[in-house]
Amino acid sequence: MIEITKENIDKLFAKLDSDTRKSSYFLNPDSDFTRELVEGLIANESRYGYQACPCRLAAGDRNEDIDIICPCDYRDADLDDFGACYCALYVSKDIAEGKTTAQPLPDRRPVKREERPQFREKKVGKGYSELSHPVWRCRVCGYLAARDEPPGVCPICKATKDRFDRFM
Repeated sequence: MIEITKENIDKLFAKLDSDTRKSSYFLNPDSDFTRELVEGLIANESRYGYQACPCRLAAGDRNEDIDIICPCDYRDADLDDFGACYCALYVSKDIAEGKTTAQPLPDRRPVKREERPQFREKKVGKGYSELSHPVWRCRVCGYLAARDEPPGVCPICKATKDRFDRFM
């Protein structure tokens, strides 16, 4: 069980900040707001054993909640469409640089359990499961991303979106 202490909040905040600086992601620049979200992640990890999104109601069962464990399955699509993830922990470069602000956005997590990624029926064909998303390959470093659109920036080599090809 992880205690909610200033030290633990600072430690997780520093880890998330470091991780995002090494990738193409950005944390919300409102430090007080971001620390409240980090506190929620710690509370959920203490409560459930995993860091469920602090802005969603978790079931307390890892398999039920796997799609909302931070970073959630919906983060990248939310960033692409709205410039922030559902809870606004992760934001676009424009928001991180103060050029714009995060706005409330709809929760794209399906209400129906069977429509959530972990419960969708996988169809099998040609000896492998059909993928739920296309796979994009970075031409520079080979990084693979399974999502509807290629990432804006490769998290490995920082190549831009136009350097990705549809792989599968």
